Amino acid sequence: MFKVGESAVYPAHGITLIKRIDERVVAGTKKSFYVLQVLENQMTIMVPTETAEAVGLRGIISDGEVSQVYRILKMRDVKIDQTTWNRRYRDYMEKIKTGSIYEIAEVLRDLFLLRHSKDLSFGERKMLDQAKAFIVKEISLAKHAQEAVIEQEIQQIFTG
Repeated sequence: MFKVGESAVYPAHGITLIKRIDERVVAGTKKSFYVLQVLENQMTIMVPTETAEAVGLRGIISDGEVSQVYRILKMRDVKIDQTTWNRRYRDYMEKIKTGSIYEIAEVLRDLFLLRHSKDLSFGERKMLDQAKAFIVKEISLAKHAQEAVIEQEIQQIFTG
């Protein structure tokens, strides 16, 4: 159960803020909804509280889980999918839609590594930026750090 004012991750949309919890009558039954505001674009989403977990709404990772994300980003002994760009794009989009920071970290890592061996398609470049933005925002909240600092740490993983 989330509280008003908490941050949460909503799959494919990223970090949200629980603005309020509303009650609505749906098909004659009173239901409770989280009213979420997506931080990236200020969009509002309503999610029934009873199905929040099933749709993938989750809390921000803990500071301790950040090191696991960094471990995934640092892995270099991985097999990059060499299929067509649109097949890779579909596979990576499925991972992003899970909302799992670990899956998104794999997408970010794979696209960064792939970028060094070939040109990324426009869609892949956009996806790389999206994955990076999701990870930077969530880690900055988990570590209570500036996004610019987290972005530098991630850049260092891939360049240093």
